[in-house]
Amino acid sequence: MCVNSVQVTVLVELGSVSLLTENLRMASDKSENCLGWAARDESGVPSPYEFNRRAVGKDDISVRITHCGMCYADVLYTRGKSRKSLYPVVPGHEIVGIVQEAGSDVHRFKIGDHVGVGTYVNSCRDCEYCDDGLEVHCADGIVTTFNGVDVDGTITRGGYSSFIVVHERYCYKIPEDYPLSLAAPLLCAGITVYAPMIRHKMNQPGKSLGVIGLGGLGHLAVKFGKAFGLNVTVFSTSMSKKEEALNLLGADNFVVSSDKEQMKALDKSLDFIIDTASGDHPFDPYMSILKTAGILVLVGAPSEIKLAPLNLIFGMRTLTGSATGGTKQTQEMLDFCGAHKIYPEVEGIPIQYANEALERLIKKDVKYRFVIDIENSLN
Repeated sequence: MCVNSVQVTVLVELGSVSLLTENLRMASDKSENCLGWAARDESGVPSPYEFNRRAVGKDDISVRITHCGMCYADVLYTRGKSRKSLYPVVPGHEIVGIVQEAGSDVHRFKIGDHVGVGTYVNSCRDCEYCDDGLEVHCADGIVTTFNGVDVDGTITRGGYSSFIVVHERYCYKIPEDYPLSLAAPLLCAGITVYAPMIRHKMNQPGKSLGVIGLGGLGHLAVKFGKAFGLNVTVFSTSMSKKEEALNLLGADNFVVSSDKEQMKALDKSLDFIIDTASGDHPFDPYMSILKTAGILVLVGAPSEIKLAPLNLIFGMRTLTGSATGGTKQTQEMLDFCGAHKIYPEVEGIPIQYANEALERLIKKDVKYRFVIDIENSLN
C-alpha cells in the first residue's frame, strides 16, 4: 500500500496519473488472492471485493473460512459510526473455518483442523496482560480483526472473505463434532458474556442471574447461566420475547422492564445482572434489584450511564464493564460449549444477503445471530 501510494504520487507529479494509475491498478489486480465483500463508503453497502492476504509466516495459519457471524460492530464500521473506518472495510470477527496451511513453527494446529478467529489478531505479546492470557487488554492495544492496522502497516480485513491468515496465538480449536455453522457467534457474542461471568464468579449453582436484553449476547448469557446452574430472569421491553425466553432458552422468569410492579417485586433479589442492552435505559431500577454486594456487568454500549450514587453505596453494589476475553479464556469457553452442548440460535444466510441482514440487525430483527455461509455462497 505504501509503495502504491508513492507510485501514484510520482505519477501525479508527472501529469500522467490517469493512464499510469490504471496500469498500476491492473498490475495489482493480477496478484489479488482473496475474495471478500467490502463496504466502500459510509453507505455501508457491502459488495464483492478482491484483495491480498499476507503470505503465511512461520507462526501463522491460513484458514479457509466456512462461516462468519454478523455482529453489530459490522454495522458500526461499515457505516463509519465508530472511530475511523478504513475503507474498503471487509467486516466480520466471528470467524470459523478449516486450516489449509500452517507455518513451519506452528505446533497447535495442523491442516484440516477446525478453528476459530475472534475479535483481535495481534497484540504486543510482552505486557503483563498478554503474559496473563488477557491479550484483549494489551497495554499497547490490540489489532482488531478488521479495520485495524497491523504491525506491518497493513489494514486488517475480516471474515466476509474466502480465507484469513492469522498468528496461531489468536486462533482457537473448535471442539470435535461442534457444527461450524453454530460456532461462529461464540467468537464474539459468546466470549463477551462468558468472560465476565467467570471473572465475577457467576458460575455458582443456586445463585440468581438477571439478563437485560435478549439478543445475540443476551440469549447466550441465558444459556451459560442455565449451564452454570443459576436461576435466570430475563428482562425485556417486549412481552413478545417471553415464550422464547422461557421455552426455547430455558429461562426461569421473564419480566417486562417497563412494568414498575414487576420490577418492584424483585427488589434486592438477584446476585448478578448481565446488561447486554445497547440502547439508553435507566440503571437505578436494576441496581435496586441486586442483593447486598450484588454485581451488574455492562457488556452493551449505551451512550451514557445515569444512576443515583446511593444505589451503589447502600448495598455495597458494583457496576462494572467488560469487553471480550483473552485467548486462554476464549478456548476455555469453546471447550465448555462443546462439553455442555451449548449452541447459539442462528439464522444462516448467503453472503449475497449481507446488506439486508445488516439492515435487519439495525432493526433488531434477528433471532438471535446471523451467520453467513461463506463456503457455499462466496464465489
